[in-house]
Amino acid sequence: QVRLVESGGGLVQAGDSLRLSCEGSGRTFSVNAMAWFRQSPLKEREFVAAISYDAGSTDYSDSVKGRFTVSRDNAKNTVFLQMNSLKHEDTAVYYCAAVRSFSNLAYFNYKEVTPYDFWGQGTQVTVSS
Repeated sequence: QVRLVESGGGLVQAGDSLRLSCEGSGRTFSVNAMAWFRQSPLKEREFVAAISYDAGSTDYSDSVKGRFTVSRDNAKNTVFLQMNSLKHEDTAVYYCAAVRSFSNLAYFNYKEVTPYDFWGQGTQVTVSS
């Protein structure tokens, strides 16, 4: 079992930066591939970024590529999402997720919601234009 708790959200202006954290519990945290998703009102939850268990591979949605960076510190059971050059359209609740059965991104469809077994409660990011 993995429990995930996000933090770091807030209200910022366009062009600002934020760093989200997702702290996990459970002995298997360091072997799980992880991801960040986001959801705006009236929209489906969408993929933002993913990272393999050892941070050897990462991937991003086209809308955040070049602006966001996902990383992890397995010694601290924490995954991060550094968000730079924020835009109004980045406004959403951000969720981290863990998949129980896969460590590497190559072995599952990491951009879809359904493979993930564990989710945090979400943290609100609001970017004013």
